[in-house]
Amino acid sequence: MNRLAKAKTPRKPPSKKPSSNQKDPVGVYCRVRPLGLEDEQCCIEVISSSTIQLHAPEGFKTNRNGEYKETQYSFKKVFGLSTTQIELFEHVAKPLVDDLIHGRNGLLFTYGVTGSGKTFTMTGSPGQGGLLPRSLDMIFNSIGPYQAKRYVFKTDEKNGLEVQNEVDALLERQRRDNSLPVPKSSSSSSRQKDPEIADMIKSEEAYKADAVDEDSSYTVFVSYIEIYNNYIYDLLEENQEDAIKPKWNGGGTPVRQNTEFIPPQSKILREDQNHNMYVAGCMEVEVKSAEEAFQVFWRGQKKRKVANTRLNRESSRSHSVLIVKLAQAPLDADGDNILQDKNQVTVSQLCLVDLAGSERTGRTGAEGTRIREAGNINQSLLNLRTCMEVLRENQLYGTNRMVPYRDSKVTHLFKNYFDGEGKVRMVVCVNPKADDYEETLLVMRFAEMTQEVEVARPVDRPICGFTPGRRHRNQAFKEELSRKLDERGGPVGGDLTSVINHLAHSLPPLPSCELTDPHDDITLPRLIEALQNRYRVRQMMIDEYNDAANKMKSMLQDQDNSQISKDNFIHEQNGKLVEKDRIIQDNKAEIERLEKKNKMQEHKIDILQKTTKIYEGDKRSLQSELETREQRLHRELSEKRRMEQRLNGVVTDTQYKWEKECDRRVNAMQLEMQNKLWVKDEKLKQLKAIVTDSKTSGRPDPPPRQTQPQRPSREERPQRPSREDCLPAKRSASPSPVPTTTPVRPLHRRSRSAGGEKWVDHKPSSSLDLGTVLQPVIPNAIQVSTPSEKALSKCDRYVLTHQEVASDGEIQTKLIKGEVIKTRGGGQSVQFTDIETLRQELTTVPRLKRKSSEGAPANGERTDGTWTDVEKRCSVAVEMRAGSNMGPGYTHHGITKRRKP
Repeated sequence: MNRLAKAKTPRKPPSKKPSSNQKDPVGVYCRVRPLGLEDEQCCIEVISSSTIQLHAPEGFKTNRNGEYKETQYSFKKVFGLSTTQIELFEHVAKPLVDDLIHGRNGLLFTYGVTGSGKTFTMTGSPGQGGLLPRSLDMIFNSIGPYQAKRYVFKTDEKNGLEVQNEVDALLERQRRDNSLPVPKSSSSSSRQKDPEIADMIKSEEAYKADAVDEDSSYTVFVSYIEIYNNYIYDLLEENQEDAIKPKWNGGGTPVRQNTEFIPPQSKILREDQNHNMYVAGCMEVEVKSAEEAFQVFWRGQKKRKVANTRLNRESSRSHSVLIVKLAQAPLDADGDNILQDKNQVTVSQLCLVDLAGSERTGRTGAEGTRIREAGNINQSLLNLRTCMEVLRENQLYGTNRMVPYRDSKVTHLFKNYFDGEGKVRMVVCVNPKADDYEETLLVMRFAEMTQEVEVARPVDRPICGFTPGRRHRNQAFKEELSRKLDERGGPVGGDLTSVINHLAHSLPPLPSCELTDPHDDITLPRLIEALQNRYRVRQMMIDEYNDAANKMKSMLQDQDNSQISKDNFIHEQNGKLVEKDRIIQDNKAEIERLEKKNKMQEHKIDILQKTTKIYEGDKRSLQSELETREQRLHRELSEKRRMEQRLNGVVTDTQYKWEKECDRRVNAMQLEMQNKLWVKDEKLKQLKAIVTDSKTSGRPDPPPRQTQPQRPSREERPQRPSREDCLPAKRSASPSPVPTTTPVRPLHRRSRSAGGEKWVDHKPSSSLDLGTVLQPVIPNAIQVSTPSEKALSKCDRYVLTHQEVASDGEIQTKLIKGEVIKTRGGGQSVQFTDIETLRQELTTVPRLKRKSSEGAPANGERTDGTWTDVEKRCSVAVEMRAGSNMGPGYTHHGITKRRKP
């Protein structure tokens, strides 16, 4: 329990690193693998140097309408089928290597489905080296002359480096050589390259970085790990070969008594003092050449987990990461030794990642362990996609969602790169065969989304205060000293003992000092003279040396004065630069604030545009619904008007019929009463005449002249009773006068529909002229035999004359009426509203015979069929008046008109 409690890492304050306001998008490149011989159908087409187009294969429909859809995707650069490895390296990895040498970090990883050529792009093959061997070759081509001796830089097991002097480095080399004896075969194997990695890069394809700092010493460390089932393993450890196998003791039994498999010894991720993630306990190998670095890589590559699947013979089952760490430290003021200051050491690293391909177990035919491996691979790639989506959302919309880096070891290891610790580049490898279309489509969408993620630009390292060109001046000084010593015949080397010996030999030689005789006066004076000469030469040399030293001191003082003045000038310029930098930082902060505000406004504009589109759609639907309802309402109103007209016609006809019925009955009653009065008057007159005749019976009088009864006045007569109203009444006994015949002329009845509107009178050419007295006349009409759009556009009403045979065998004419309505399309339509029927009838008028009054009964009563003259006249008048009426249901001279609603 205590161990679990101690394992919990306390929360650390956020790093206070100088952040850069400038951001660069993730560089995404696309490489299309050539088709194999067995592949026939291609679903990818390179449109331009930055665009590819995906074609849906035959039998695959991408949208709901069942149509084939072609989609285009843009990248920073697209490498087609004929792209070479050197072209790919020049555009993708070379800028990252330049940044590595200049103290900046970089991350390069390949992404794609299984079998799309990721491992070939990263590693390559003999004669076609990939991005990894070319990067190593460019690094050592650039820093080769400036490398420090082995073990001068020493790792501190906490993602940091320490600097040792040459003596400590020499002792470290000896100690390691003694503790790690090299097998006999190692020397020969190091000289003989593995045939699988031989001749990866040709000499003419070598690259070298520009503007390398010559006043620094460099050392390269290489570590190689793999992430298998979300566990991290060191591929450079010696006991890594049997990591997934059970461990057995010497007796042949498992170490554990329950015979369980011992899990592989995985590594854990930690965070250093600069809040950078690193693999704790990972082996870092110091290498001095590209061949040695690639040999180390290939030794770990052989231990990487691969398996044979249905889609790939050697499918990677793990994510591999090669970490190239470059340490550089400046030289001291003399330019001879490395500065012994840990704070002046700059460490930059380049991570080359070969991600395992996403796959579907249904296609690969994976079973058992392979299914678990595929699930972990897909889960880690899914988490990578999720992190990219959250980063994009935070940057576009100004949100502060937590990025789930810790959900996967891949994203947790490289979280610093996405937080602004270096450049990030991705090579998307695609296979154009049709079987991989669906997986390729998902890869394209992820790549398109990744391009929108921006990473903060790393800050350049501070420049040390030493004068540049120190190494070159030290080397020039040594060369000049060697040249001068060579001119004087001295040793070429710069060893102090040899210089002293040379100076001693340059003095005059001493004579022989052997004394053979005590009275020898020649040897001692000769020796004294030689010593004096040597002293003089020595004094001369001392004087020359003092003069040269004084000159050198004066020159150094002059150099120091000039250097101090330059330093003062540089200090002033640095102060100005600091002020300018402060202004630039303020401007950058303001620009960043405005950019965030702009992004927020763009986000609001997008939301408003989406809302506007929704409202416009609702508006269109409501307008269509309103138009539909207006059309329905218009139809209902038209139907209502037609119904009102029909009902008004029915009401008018009924009212008119009842008015005529009432008038008929009143007129019939008035006529009957008037006839009775006339009959009584006649009887009274006859009675008076009889009485008068009886009083004057003595004288003969002429026969009484029958007086004609006076006709009633115009006001007293009934007004136009119809013929049906004039029923046969009781006839008078008196004879009726002979009826007078009046000439009848043809009358034309004006149609009731003939108002102020203009009509189209449609009379077919097959219509028959019946020759009746009453004919319908429609004024202000255009008569046509066939209706046309031109005629209908000029008129408001329409009438069709239709003839047909009635049930009694007679021909009846129907007037079919309607209204001309303009349609929405610009034409005209006719809506029928009424039908009038004209029927021809032959009326038989009974002939009225005059009967004499002799046969009249004496009591003044008359029988049926007897008419008086007054009754006859009244009947004829009523008949004439009724015939002249033009209401519905009239009969006159063989014409009957009836109206139907």
